[in-house]
Amino acid sequence: MNKKLTTVSLLSGSSIAAIHIINKVHTSLCTVKNLLHNSENYFYDWRFGKIRYQKKGKGSPLLLIHDLTTGSSNYEFHRLINNLTEEHEIYSIDLLGYGLSGKPSMTYTNNLYEQLVSDFIKNVIGKKSSVIVTGESVPFVIMACHNNPEIFRKIICINPQNLYLQNQIPSRQTGLFKLFIETPVVGTFTYHILFNKTSFETIFRNEYFYHPEEIREKYIYNYLESAHLDGYHAKYTFASYAGKYMNMNIVHELKEIDNSILMIGGEKEKDIKTTIENYKYYNAAIEDVYIPETKHLPQLEAPDAVLEQINMFL
Repeated sequence: MNKKLTTVSLLSGSSIAAIHIINKVHTSLCTVKNLLHNSENYFYDWRFGKIRYQKKGKGSPLLLIHDLTTGSSNYEFHRLINNLTEEHEIYSIDLLGYGLSGKPSMTYTNNLYEQLVSDFIKNVIGKKSSVIVTGESVPFVIMACHNNPEIFRKIICINPQNLYLQNQIPSRQTGLFKLFIETPVVGTFTYHILFNKTSFETIFRNEYFYHPEEIREKYIYNYLESAHLDGYHAKYTFASYAGKYMNMNIVHELKEIDNSILMIGGEKEKDIKTTIENYKYYNAAIEDVYIPETKHLPQLEAPDAVLEQINMFL
């Protein structure tokens, strides 16, 4: 019996050690290109960690906020930034847990990001700012605008998250999945299986772009690097995201804010017209426009068309 236990222990230990090595190698391969580091990076020492941002241009402040999906970073807006700098002072950030920003081992929530955006505008920009925000980051911007109306001008939302999905709260199942992903070695290994080069290629083809021939390999590598920077710490935002800890109900706040809001939808994004109509139901002042033959990231797939709408609105 003791021999069997010893054998099982040795095999288990060897397996865990092998998986740990695989995790290390995979992280190194995903981040070896060092694509996100450049001389234009600045860092804001926020109370929960360093926040990487880029600053360019002169004029009225414009803050760009990426999505909460895994691999997202301010790279999402790189095809827009230089074309906005003539009239705007651009601030493009990596949210906590994403890109080159700090990745503390913690639970990430929409309330956390609401505080981050408000603090960033107050302490870094220092002026009333307009915002462009994508997808599942829209709710915390709406909440921040409601709670701090004096620091927000106009808001542009690209493919906002469905209001029904925002209302989903953590369950026992999603909580257990979060805990599993956060476990050392095995949880990290699972995260690496879920987010590798092939999986990002699939996500871009099926969800982000309508025309797969427009997908550039550098997009895949930038998202891959962002999803694996800082080793196992990179998985914590996904764990909170999948656990539904980033959701919040914003119907009350949406009804009460009176800022000018433009919602830009990718024409081929699933159910986007219904989603935006639901937003307009609660706030009739919202304007909407749709970019033909694009899905979730029209700012990457059709930047000129998105820029045209941004310039007209701002």
